[in-house]
Formats: sequence, structure tokens, C-alpha cells
Amino acid sequence: MRYLLALDQGTSSSRAIVFDAQGQIVAMAQREFKQIYPQPGWVEHDAMEIWASQLDTAREALRKAGLTAADIRALGITNQRETTVLWSRKTGLPLHHAIVWQDRRAEPTCAALREQGLGPLVQQKTGLVIDAYFSGSKLKWLLDHVPDARAQAARGELAFGTIDSWLVWQLTNGAVHATDVSNASRTLLFNVHSNSWDDDLLAALDIPRSVLPEVYPSAHRFGQVAAEHLGGEILIGGIAGDQQAALFGQACFKPGMAKNTYGTGCFMLMHTGSQFQSSANGLITTSAAQATATPEFALEGSVFIGGAVVQWLRDGLQAIKGSAEVQALAESVPDAGGVMFVPAFTGLGAPYWNADARGAIVGLTRGSSVAHIARAALESIAFQSAALLQAMSRDALAAGGAPVSELRVDGGACVNNLLMQFQADLLGIPVLRPKVIETTALGAAYLAGLSSGLYSDLAELAGHWQAERVFRPTLPRERAHELMSQWEHAVRQACAT
Repeated sequence: MRYLLALDQGTSSSRAIVFDAQGQIVAMAQREFKQIYPQPGWVEHDAMEIWASQLDTAREALRKAGLTAADIRALGITNQRETTVLWSRKTGLPLHHAIVWQDRRAEPTCAALREQGLGPLVQQKTGLVIDAYFSGSKLKWLLDHVPDARAQAARGELAFGTIDSWLVWQLTNGAVHATDVSNASRTLLFNVHSNSWDDDLLAALDIPRSVLPEVYPSAHRFGQVAAEHLGGEILIGGIAGDQQAALFGQACFKPGMAKNTYGTGCFMLMHTGSQFQSSANGLITTSAAQATATPEFALEGSVFIGGAVVQWLRDGLQAIKGSAEVQALAESVPDAGGVMFVPAFTGLGAPYWNADARGAIVGLTRGSSVAHIARAALESIAFQSAALLQAMSRDALAAGGAPVSELRVDGGACVNNLLMQFQADLLGIPVLRPKVIETTALGAAYLAGLSSGLYSDLAELAGHWQAERVFRPTLPRERAHELMSQWEHAVRQACAT
């Protein structure tokens, strides 16, 4: 039993990866699933399709690896975080499609809470800002709008969960309704100081406690996968929201260490240790993945549209036939030719937090081509991430720490060398890409390995981390500052639309 199975349930696909004890990939399987857009600003998933796709990938990964359940020491789960499911405890069936983290329908609820002056209370207890991004506001929408949902909840018949809880419920045939601190901390309902659901926050959002899962550390023996699903029982030994799992998988265990994940969105986290540090620069404070019951924290900034801008080039603009073509198209021109692309398709996240901003392409001339737009689209990912790191460094300095000195990167888009070099140039610090870029799944596997005794401590895990390539800045700092000024000007134009 020297292998670990990670279930990596993302926004656009479900994946399963088998790792060996050294953190190397043995086998992988992936399934995309349907994105549902009922109206502008709304994004949904079919939770049953997510479950089916995740189970299929787990079976396929084991088959590819030539392993059985008896070979797996433990299973870890990592998930798209704020995506919200409400289901029947009796039938195990969802009452409604899952409401995805990108969905903005709960903004009126959040506006009302802000008008009540609850912003400071929410930030003090949760580390978050009041925004429709977070799952508690989505849960309130479901309870208010699904017929008979509140009555069923009052009778104790419903269960709420983020995708991790949904998968655990299904894997254990309803025996376990649980989550970990990293996912619970994204709900607007969880006090991150005491690691418990908060009565004041539940009252503010009118959420009955009966629908909530039990909360445990991220490395914990949550329960057993029912034998019928994977051919034998397997311990569920780790759970963490995708970004905290990636921070863990990148071995960012010490204060000041930071990572950025380039996926559908971009997510930058900096570990702050046991210190709860509020941001004065538009970031949020979140619970880090916790190997013990002791609270640990991170500063986080979220970019809503990262790699998804490449999907838009493919599906919306039809400028490319496949996402892999974007680097060659962008490299066919020496620069973006003055074009700036602000991909605010669903508003802007940190450090701007402007829900009303909309996508904008500015600086177009008669000489602009689709290649310039493609390059500007790629560069927008780096610009947004640079704005996050600048905000993070300001917060670190204000707290008496040091600015971030290097950035560890992962996620699908980090394989794009043009993007990573431009990121280093904007930041003025080294950007480190690890040998194993599947760090989200790796973090979940590591947590499961810790709780199951495969690993002894964090130092052992830190020893596994290796860089595949280091991107060092080559752009003069003055030019980088000029580019960031142009970016901020473009953002102001996008916010004025």
C-alpha cells in the first residue's frame, strides 16, 4: 500500500491521479463535463454528472496503473471550492444544479448584507469580503428559490456541501457528511479563528445549521469509500479546496512562501503561518490546508478569468481551433502592439472586486491583428497575477514581513513558456515551475498520505519538491512599471463600461 489516489474535481473536468510514495505520477484519467449557462452571469453544473465523471476517472486511473483498491494507502480529494450543492439526505439526489463559483446570481443578497454594514464583521470572522463568489450566498439563493427547500431543510432532510462534501457523501453511500477547514472557510459561514460554524453568520444569511457538514482538519481519516465503487474499501484521508491543496502540494509550508495556479481562473496564495492577517489591499484571508487542528492561514487573491480567456479565443472569437495553438499565434508578433485585454467577463476579482466590470480590449489600431489580441489575452493572465502579487507584498510589508521573493507556479497554463517568462518580467522575481505541475492533486495525495501514516511530517514532503525550470526576469524594471501602469489604465476603462 505505497500508492495514493487523488480525486481532482475541477471547474471544467474531473480527474483522478495515482501517485507513488515519492509524489511521482503513475497514472492519470480525465473527463470533461457540461457547463450550463441559464442566463448571463449564471453558471451551473450537473452534480450527478460530476459524480459519475469523477468515479469513472478513478476507476480508469487504477486500471491504467495496473492497481487495485488493495494497493492504495489512502484517497485524497481536492475540488473547485465555492461551487455549491444542496441535496436530499434520503435520496442522495440534488435539488438543483450545482451553482458554480463563477456564478453571480447571489449579488443582490451580498449587496443587502453590505448595506447592513456587515462587511467588517464578516471579514473579522471569516477573512473574506462579502461577495457572490462565496458559497454561503449561493446556498441562501437555493433555499430561497427552490420550491419547498426551506421546509425540507427545517425538517433536517437536506444536506449542503461544496463538491468535496458531495463526493464524500456519494463515495461513502451517505455515511459521511463532512468537509475540511479549507473548504469551510470559503462559505461566509465559518469562523476561521475557532474553526467552527458561526451562529452570527448563519443568522445573517438565514442558513439552518442542520444542512451543514462536520468540519475536520484537511489531513483526517474522514471515512471509507464503499467497496462497490472502486472494488474495495479505501480510506478517505485528505480533503482540501483546490488552491489550498496546490499551496500544500507546492510545499509552501512556511510564512512568506507563495504559489500561483494558472487554471480556469488564477489563484495566488501566500502562507502566513498561524497569523490571521487582514488585507488592506483587496485580498482575502483564508484557512490554509491544515495537517493538524491548529489554525493556519494564507492571503489569497483570485482572478476570475485566467486560462478561460484562451477558451474564449477558441470558442467565442474562434481565433484558434485548439488551446495549444495560442502560444504560437502570440509569438508570431514581437509584442501586443499596445493592445490590452481585460477579460472581465464575470466582473473582476482581487484586488479590484468590481462585480460590474466587463471585458474590454483597448488600444486597437488598424495595425492590430488577431495575433496581437491573442498575445494581449495571454499577457492579461500575467498582468492580473502581477497585480495580486504587488498587493500581497504590500500586505506582507505592512505586517512586518518581507515581500514575496519567488513564486512557485502550477496549473495547466504554467506550461506556456511565453506566459511564464512574461510573468517573471512583470514581477521582477524568479518564477519556479516544479517537475510535478499537478500540485493540486499532489497536495490532496500528500494530505491523505499524512493521515494514513505514509509520511511522517511536513519536512519529508518538502524534500520531494523539485524545480523543472526557473524563469528569471529580463525586462528592465522601469519598463515593467510602464506596462503595469498601462494595464491599470485599461482596468479603469473596463470598470467604466
